[in-house]
Amino acid sequence: MKHYIAIAFIALLFTACGKDKKEATDIDTVDTAKLTFEVMHYDKETISSCTDCPNINMDISVAEGLQPAADSINKAVFNVAREIIHYGKDPYSATDYKELTESFVKSYTDLKKEYPDETAVWEGSVKAAVAHRTDDLINVVIEYYTFTGGAHGNAGIQSLLFDPKTGHHFANREIFNDLKGFTDYAEKKFRKQLNIEAMDSINSTGLLFEDGKFSLPNSILFTDKGVMLYYNAYEISSYSEGTKELVLPYEEIEQYLRIK
Repeated sequence: MKHYIAIAFIALLFTACGKDKKEATDIDTVDTAKLTFEVMHYDKETISSCTDCPNINMDISVAEGLQPAADSINKAVFNVAREIIHYGKDPYSATDYKELTESFVKSYTDLKKEYPDETAVWEGSVKAAVAHRTDDLINVVIEYYTFTGGAHGNAGIQSLLFDPKTGHHFANREIFNDLKGFTDYAEKKFRKQLNIEAMDSINSTGLLFEDGKFSLPNSILFTDKGVMLYYNAYEISSYSEGTKELVLPYEEIEQYLRIK
């Protein structure tokens, strides 16, 4: 009896391994050329009844064709847009860009009814475009600006990295085969660019790295010249200090890249 159980277990193991191998092969042979993008525009004209509205414009590169990659990419991009275009503590419950536009407009008109003489004209702008594409990587860069009152608006960039075969959203750590090695190298280049001595604190010139320790930015972009580390305002410096960016040529960091 034990002999038959062992044979059955081995057969099951080979079946599972064969299935995993087939799935891996299927992914490797996916034709990523079938994944296309079309720019869709959304603004306050989307709402026919809008007569006194905030300025809102969204130009979104929408993925089409190859599934489930297209849906995964579109969902991730929309979730970022939903976190950007909103008023109040939490994002809107909108499920598409039209609802997102309507929600933003409604927040503005409701506030203007309550404070007609104190409400400045709001602005909301989102541009999501494919900035870099290879057989193994799609980089969608989202540029945004919002103003809902206060001393100044909020501008920035978010970079999303995707597997074009599956639509998987890569975390920054997944694109490097040696994250620590890359981080150490990036710090040396960052210090050199900003004239910060190796023995000095990374915050010695007024930067605001958490716990005084260098870290990679939230947004890592793939450009024609190399990998760009892009720190938005407030990420490591005050608003008045603006953004910080560092471009590392591909030939210098090839050993650290798992995906490019």
